[in-house]
Amino acid sequence: MASGDETQIRPATEADVELLFGLILELAEYEKLRDEVGGDPETLRRSLFEQRAAEALILEAGGEPIGYAIFFATFSTFECRSGIWLEDVYVRPEHRRGGAGRAVIKHLAELALDRGHVRLEWCALEWNQPALRFYDRLGATRLEDWRMLRLEVDGMRRLSQPPPQPPA
Repeated sequence: MASGDETQIRPATEADVELLFGLILELAEYEKLRDEVGGDPETLRRSLFEQRAAEALILEAGGEPIGYAIFFATFSTFECRSGIWLEDVYVRPEHRRGGAGRAVIKHLAELALDRGHVRLEWCALEWNQPALRFYDRLGATRLEDWRMLRLEVDGMRRLSQPPPQPPA
């Protein structure tokens, strides 16, 4: 178990799925994206513990859950080596500015180094200035030339269909 200030960080277990999903909903509310949540605790359980698509950490203070982080391995073709993508990090508002955010990023940086990864990457919403200032203080580099792109299920389905044939 790692700690920073009063924060303890531990790997999530299957017993944490309901807690973890509740924290995900809290993050979605904070980011004004609650309507975008399409998953549920069972899907989360399968993804994390059967498919092992990602790993999750639970942040605790005084034995109480205060946040989480979800991350997974990536690959850099230029480096020819792996990295970590931090999908989400969330600390409950009443526990912010107490070192928990720094502790979890430090924990992940150490984990990345221990695993031989060459990068720790994540993104933040443009409007979330407190988070962006925090990441700046950590020494994170903003990749201003890069834009996030996405195909959701409907877009992937459309793309996978054969193109319409021109009339003969």
